Amino acid sequence: MSPMTKLSSAITAKRDDLVALTQDLVRIPTLNPPGQDYRLICEYLETRLGKAGFQTELIRAFGTPGDSEKYPRWNVIARREGTRSGECVHFNSHTDVVEIGAGWTFDPFGAEISDGKIYGRGTCDMKGGLAASIIAAEAFIETHPTFAGAIEISGTADEESGGYGGVAYLAEQGYFNPARVQHVIIPEPLNKDRICLGHRGGWWAEIETKGEIAHGSMPFLGDCAVRHMGAVLGEFEDKLFPAMAARTTDMPVVPEGARQSTMNINSIHGGQKEQDDDFTGLPAHCVPDSCRIVIDRRFLAEEPLEQVRSEVTDLLEGLRASRTDFDYELTELNSVLPSMTDRDAPVVRTVARAIEDVLGKSPEYVASPGTYDQKHIDRIGKLKNCIAYGPGILELAHKPDEYIGIDDMVESAQVMGAALESLLLP
Repeated sequence: MSPMTKLSSAITAKRDDLVALTQDLVRIPTLNPPGQDYRLICEYLETRLGKAGFQTELIRAFGTPGDSEKYPRWNVIARREGTRSGECVHFNSHTDVVEIGAGWTFDPFGAEISDGKIYGRGTCDMKGGLAASIIAAEAFIETHPTFAGAIEISGTADEESGGYGGVAYLAEQGYFNPARVQHVIIPEPLNKDRICLGHRGGWWAEIETKGEIAHGSMPFLGDCAVRHMGAVLGEFEDKLFPAMAARTTDMPVVPEGARQSTMNINSIHGGQKEQDDDFTGLPAHCVPDSCRIVIDRRFLAEEPLEQVRSEVTDLLEGLRASRTDFDYELTELNSVLPSMTDRDAPVVRTVARAIEDVLGKSPEYVASPGTYDQKHIDRIGKLKNCIAYGPGILELAHKPDEYIGIDDMVESAQVMGAALESLLLP
């Protein structure tokens, strides 16, 4: 029996453990926002990985967005040294999950099993991938106790809200320094036969249109900020959205619709504040003097960030010049540049061979429509040898009745194990 077959068999034998581990992780409701139960899941991982001989460290990202005494931003990094010198392979998974949303037929935190799938918020994105990486590492260590180098596994905070209390903070502290870590695999759900090389860029901004309050029966004495925002949205529909739809990228972005530039209107609010649910009164009669939208603009490697900014501000300035009493304020919330790992990078070639060995097929090389924590490993850590690879169907992320296939987790763990063999067995 070859070492590869021996390790694959060891991972298969841990199938029930893999399922139970995933269920345990999903049943910890690490909702973000607000950042719930981060310490609890880190302590769970610390206990689990400590039993496998990992040295663990709990790290709070003090002062990062959202960090507070009520909702501290906790991360865990576990490291298992081999018996001789070599390179370090790091599996990074975020532990936070998005809001539940409506439309579920399963308990979102029940981790119920049905038809070979585990259902629940975070199963696919990305606690199933985290569990697969743990099982792969544990089986590898048991099969090859004298391996070279080191294995690291991290559970990090806030990826769903930008990763600044997680990987960004850790990268700033030197945890992703290329002298310390050489290969990074992020088990995001991009499908078990795909290697994700990177992601599009993102630019987020709030636009506020200004008006003047007046009595609703005499709107001509005021200035309606909502109507001004309607003009902004009209410009977007007539000019910006068609321009974005005409642009395509050479990045292998999936799904197909994300090969174009895109923009989402995240939210809109104008006029009086919404009242509490138990308020039973009627609204006052006022012309709204403010209207705000938040935009989520995803851009391509071929688009400079300054162009992305200027095409929005140019439209707004055009309205200022052409529309009576139009005034606005634009506040940039965040920006992330596109990131792409070279297809010839060592971790890419290694995982590609592992997919061929385990699944019997060549991998598909893709890029993600949304950003993930590779951006911080790349830009802050200066570590270019990073990919996303993990089980799960990308389109299920953030959806009701999110699930992860058990067979997919097993096979992805086998691919991860095969990659460890290539990298840590001289």
